[in-house]
Amino acid sequence: MNTLPQKMRVAIAYNRVNETGTPDEKDVLDQVAAVSEALAELGHQPAELPCDLNLTAFKQKIIEIQPDMVFNLVESLDGHGRLIGTVPSLFDAMAIPYTGAPFGAIHETSHKTLSKERMWTTGLATPVYIGPWPPESCTKLAMPNGMEWFKGPWIIKSVWEHASLGISGDALVFKNCPEDLMEELEQRAPELGGACFAEQYIEGREFNLSIIAGQNGSDGPVVLPTAEIVFENFTDNQPRIVCYKAKWDETSFEYTHTRRRFDFTESDSALLSELQEMAFRCWRVFNLRGYARVDFRVDSQNRPWILEVNANPCLSPDAGFSAAVKQSGMTFAQAVERILMDAMPLKKFPFAEPVIPPAKALRGHEIFQKSKTLDTVFRYEACPQDIRDIRDMVEATGFFQSYEVDVAVELVEDRLARGTASDYSFVFLEKQGCLAGYACYGPIPCTVSSFDLYWIAVHPDFQRQGLGRMINDEIERLIQTAGGTRIYIETSQSSAYEPTRSFYKSLGYLPAAVLEDFYAPGDAKGIYCKKLTDSPIDNELK
Repeated sequence: MNTLPQKMRVAIAYNRVNETGTPDEKDVLDQVAAVSEALAELGHQPAELPCDLNLTAFKQKIIEIQPDMVFNLVESLDGHGRLIGTVPSLFDAMAIPYTGAPFGAIHETSHKTLSKERMWTTGLATPVYIGPWPPESCTKLAMPNGMEWFKGPWIIKSVWEHASLGISGDALVFKNCPEDLMEELEQRAPELGGACFAEQYIEGREFNLSIIAGQNGSDGPVVLPTAEIVFENFTDNQPRIVCYKAKWDETSFEYTHTRRRFDFTESDSALLSELQEMAFRCWRVFNLRGYARVDFRVDSQNRPWILEVNANPCLSPDAGFSAAVKQSGMTFAQAVERILMDAMPLKKFPFAEPVIPPAKALRGHEIFQKSKTLDTVFRYEACPQDIRDIRDMVEATGFFQSYEVDVAVELVEDRLARGTASDYSFVFLEKQGCLAGYACYGPIPCTVSSFDLYWIAVHPDFQRQGLGRMINDEIERLIQTAGGTRIYIETSQSSAYEPTRSFYKSLGYLPAAVLEDFYAPGDAKGIYCKKLTDSPIDNELK
């Protein structure tokens, strides 16, 4: 367990602000004051350390102060959010401990389209997007030929800048084609920090989940009480978004009618649990540290979508993170102490759960390419709603006995209860906001590279659209990525299952064995196998 020295010299690094700075730029001064007061309350010696583009002078000042640690509040340099990673990178080079997210996490989460790519890679649901403009190597602008275009609404966002910069009532747009949308991005880029993108707008509720490191620097993180953003008395013509005015213009309607609430009814309990689990996953996936905030929208199907992952979120007394800290019963000074503790150098390497992506980077344009429409997406983690939906789907196929339906549901429950420790992995295919099909698979114990495909099903309402083949293709790719070489499927040999066997054969699965009278007298079990690649043993024999 890490221990925090009773008294430290802590330099508070922050971006230098001019007298003519905007309200969002001057907000960092409120953060400096709050953190400085908390550090003094904890018995530490705070020292303010403003930073600008003169990094040589900044470095020299650090050498003069000789801090035991730096509390990093730098949000931008010279008004450019894209430079946010410069200062923590300097701290790394100087081998000085600093609070909050490390350089890699700051860079990846601050670059919004890059962070969305990371979410798709690891199966975290985030709205599809187009862009950015100007083009970058990490994303593609061209949309696949023959796709069914989604006219909107799209919401135009800055790639790098936070604080809702440039987001106003006209941020939502409808466009007839990708070219028109790209032209819109090109026109708006200068007012959005020089780079912007378009994200599919999710109509629905908005939530913020703040996360903080554990009390001892190793037993966390902890998700603080969930906050919902409530848009009071907004008309149909007013988009329910947290725009720039809602955050910074105290005289505006948006500011006075956008509030935060922490009270929920029992009907939201399943949703809140799912939001918390997704926030935990963001912490792990992005290698966050100290404190963070994850912003969500929840659509009409009660399905959450991650908008942004905020490393080092605002610490002003009236900001969402501070409000969540207060709601938890923790003092702000206690929160600062946890943030400091999590920044202490570790004596040993902590156990880290490997992040194994369930799919290659699945960008918005790749979803178009796979399904030809924005209303079809893959999902890789189970949610509480799946328990009911999978029961309904399996029953609706008419192929399975009640006890078999129960088994299908139990596998989902096992995944929800045990997470990545479960032996069962899933691919969910959602179409038009509904669960259209799914598959469950996992490695076969005591084998080198063999996998079982336990279930694959498509709801009757969505059959004969090629979705079963699409799910199987994704399963095969995931298994092959995980090092699998063979997939085994078991099914009844009775005449009622002839369509099922024909489907497997059409996918390239070949009969491997038949176990007579397995399910019942006269009802044999057929085992089918598909060889993906040569196994390590096969290669040794060659």
